[in-house]
Amino acid sequence: FLTSVVFPGTARGIVVATGDCTVMGRIATLTTGLEVGRTPIAMEIEHFIHIITGVAVFLGVSFFVLSLILGYSWLEAVIFLIGIIVANVPEGLLATVTVSLTLTAKRMARKNCLVKNLEAVETLGSTSTICSDKTGTLTQNRMTVAHMWFDNQIHEADTTEDQSEGATFDKSSPTWAALARIAGLCNRAVFIAGQDKIMILKRDTAGDASESALLKCIELSCGSVKTMREKNPKVTEIPFNSTNKYQLSVHEPQDDPNGYLLVMKGAPERILDRSSSILLHGKEQPLDEEMREAFQSAYMELGGLGERVLGFCQYKLPADKFPRGFKFDTDDVNFPTSDLCFVGLMSMIDPPRAAVPDAVGKCRSAGIKVIMVTGDHPITAKAIAKGVGIISEGNETVEDIAARLNIPVSQVNPRDAKACVIHGSDLKDLMSEHLDDILRNHTEIVFARTSPQQKLIIVEGCQRQGAIVAVTGDGVNDSPALKKADIGVAMGIAGSDVSKQAADMILLDDNFASIVTGVEEGRLIFDNLKKSIAYTLTSNIPEITPFLLFIIVNIPLPLGTVTILCIDLGTDMVPAISLAYEAAESDIMKRQPRNPKSDKLVNEKLISISYGQIGMIQALGGFFTYFVILAENGFLPLKLIGIRLDWDDRAKNDLEDSYGQEWTYEQRKIVEFTCHTAFFTSIVVVQWADLIICKTRRNSVFQQGMKNKILIFGLFEETALAAFLSYCPGMDVALRMYPLKITWWFCAFPYSLLIFIYDEVRKLCLRRNPGGWVEKETYY
Repeated sequence: FLTSVVFPGTARGIVVATGDCTVMGRIATLTTGLEVGRTPIAMEIEHFIHIITGVAVFLGVSFFVLSLILGYSWLEAVIFLIGIIVANVPEGLLATVTVSLTLTAKRMARKNCLVKNLEAVETLGSTSTICSDKTGTLTQNRMTVAHMWFDNQIHEADTTEDQSEGATFDKSSPTWAALARIAGLCNRAVFIAGQDKIMILKRDTAGDASESALLKCIELSCGSVKTMREKNPKVTEIPFNSTNKYQLSVHEPQDDPNGYLLVMKGAPERILDRSSSILLHGKEQPLDEEMREAFQSAYMELGGLGERVLGFCQYKLPADKFPRGFKFDTDDVNFPTSDLCFVGLMSMIDPPRAAVPDAVGKCRSAGIKVIMVTGDHPITAKAIAKGVGIISEGNETVEDIAARLNIPVSQVNPRDAKACVIHGSDLKDLMSEHLDDILRNHTEIVFARTSPQQKLIIVEGCQRQGAIVAVTGDGVNDSPALKKADIGVAMGIAGSDVSKQAADMILLDDNFASIVTGVEEGRLIFDNLKKSIAYTLTSNIPEITPFLLFIIVNIPLPLGTVTILCIDLGTDMVPAISLAYEAAESDIMKRQPRNPKSDKLVNEKLISISYGQIGMIQALGGFFTYFVILAENGFLPLKLIGIRLDWDDRAKNDLEDSYGQEWTYEQRKIVEFTCHTAFFTSIVVVQWADLIICKTRRNSVFQQGMKNKILIFGLFEETALAAFLSYCPGMDVALRMYPLKITWWFCAFPYSLLIFIYDEVRKLCLRRNPGGWVEKETYY
C-alpha cells in the first residue's frame, strides 16, 4: 500500500505485518545477515606481504647471526640486518597500489562506472561470471514497437536507439494508415511539453509504457499525433480494464461530417472475437477461417519473439443511427462493440541496447560467463537473451531440441542442450546439487521469473563453482544478491538508493557495456601491479648480493644501506608508479579469467624472472662497475678476496694494493663510498632496461610503443636524481656519495642492453609458441 494517502477525515488502519515480517523487512534481513568476504586484490597483497616479509626476516636474521659468528660487533650486525630487510622490502608498493587503483577509478568514472570501493576495480577484472538483470541493463528500459502485422504480412519497425535502420514496410498502404490512426486515437499517452528539439524516441511522455511506445511509433511514421487527434476529436471512451481487456474510443472524423468512427485496441484474441471482417489492402473482407489461421500464426510468431502483442480494429458507425450529436452511454452501452473490422497487430518490446551484443561477445572471448537473471516471462527473457548473444546462434535449449525432433521435453537429455531457461517456480524446487549441475553443464543460462531469494541462491551457486561473481541490479529486491556477490554493480539512473548502498560500483548510464569496460580496466590494474612488482623486486638482487659477498667472500662492502634506500625510496619510486599508467596489451580481453588459486599477483615465475634472471644480470652489471673502479684504483679483483678485515680496520693505514701502493683508512673509505655511488648508478642504468621490458608481459615493446609519458618522465627522473646525489656538493658528507667519472656510468650499459635483448627474445618465444616451455616457466 505504498503511496496510499488519506487527505481529510478519519480512518482505521489494519496492521498486517511489521518489521522483519514485511516484504521490505525480509529483504532487509536477507541483506544485513550476509557476510562479505575480502576482495581478491586484498588477499593477493596480503599473500605477497607474507612472502616478502618471510624472505626479508629470514635473510636478515640469518646474516645477523652469521655476522656475529664472523666477529662483527653487534651494532654492525644490526646494520646488516636492517640493510638486508630494507633491500628486500619494496617500499614503493603502497604508493604504487594506491595510485593504480585511484587512476583506474578516475578512468572508469569518465566511462560511466563510479567505483565506491577502490579494491572493487580489480575484483571486476577477476570476474568469471556476470549475473545480469535484464530491464534497463541489457535493454533500453523503453517499450518500443518492434513489429506490425497488416495486409497478412509481418513488417519490422526500427527499434534502434538512433533510428539508424529505418522502417522496412510500405507506408503508403491504406491498411497501415487505418492501423496508425487507431493506434494514435485509441491512446491516452501524450508528450510532455517543451521537447520539440529532442529525438522523438527520447522524449518523456505521460502515459503507460505500451501507449507511449505506440505514440512514438506513430509520431515517427505519420507525423504529429496531436494534429491527428485534433482532426478526429474524441467523443467518448471506455478505458482499458483487466476484465474486458480492451480500450475503446469514439471520434468525430473531420473528413466525414456525418458519421462517427469507433476504434478499439486490446488483447488480440479479444479484439478478434469482436470482429467479423478484416481490412486487407484498404478493403473490408469477411473474416474467414483462413484469415483466422493467418492471424493465429502471426500472433504466435510475434509472441514467441518475447513481444507484447496488441490487436486493433475499427467500425464506422452508420450516420442514420448515430447522427452528429448522438448521446453515447458507456455505462449502459448504446452502440455496437462487436462485428467490427479487424485491422492488424502491433507488437512491442524493450529492445536491447546497441552496445550489449558486442559487450557480451567480448565477455565470451574473455572467458566470462554471462547469466541473465530477470523477473520477466521466460519467452521474453529467452528472446532478449538470443538478441544480445547470451544464448548464441546455433545453441539450443531442451525445449528447442524437443520442438526440432518433435518429441516430448521429458525425452531430451538435458546435457545435450548447451543453453537453458530456468523458471523461478522450477528453481524453487531444485536442490543445491541440481543447481550446481545446471551451472556446471550449461554454458548459456537464463533464469526467469526469479525472486530476490532465488537471485541470492544463484549467486551462491556460482560462488560454489569457484567463480568470482559480479551481479547487476537496480531494485530493493536485488540488494541481497548485490551484497553477496564478489562485486555488486547498481544502476545509477533506474537504481534505488538501497541497491546503490549495497553495491560496490554504480553504472551511471545503466549500460551493460560499461561493465565490460570495467572488466578490462580491472584486468589492466592486475597486469600493471604485476609489472610494477616485477620491476621493483628485480633491484632486490643487486641490493642483497653485495651483503652476501661482503660476508661470505670477505670483500669491501660494494653497496651501503643508505644507497639502498636511495634506490627504493628515490630512483625506483616514480618509475614503479609510472607503470600504473601503462595501456592495456592487445590480448587483455582474450585471456581466460584469472584463477585466484593459481594465478597469484606474485607467483613463482615472477620471483624466478625478477630474482633469478633479470636481477642476476643487474647484479653482474653492478659488480662489474665495482671491480672496474677498484681496479682503476689499484685493487684487482683477486686481491679483494679476504681483504675485508684489514680494509675495515681503522688502525691499519698502510694497506697495500695490487701494485704495492699503501692506503690509509680514510683513503680506502673514500674509494669504498665511491664504489657505493657507482654501484647505485649502475642499478639505475640497468633499471632503465628493466622498466622498458616491464611495460609488457607478452607483447614486444615495439608493438606496445612508448606512449606512456609518465614512464618516460620516470626514466629521466631516476637518472636526474642519481646524477644529483652523485654530483651535488655536500653529498659526500650527508649521504657519503661521491662524484663519479663519466666513463664509470657506461660500465653497466652492456648489461642494460643484454636485459632488453634477453627479454625481447623471451617474449618472442612466448608469442611464437603459446603454451610452450618458455611460457610455462617464465610467463608471470
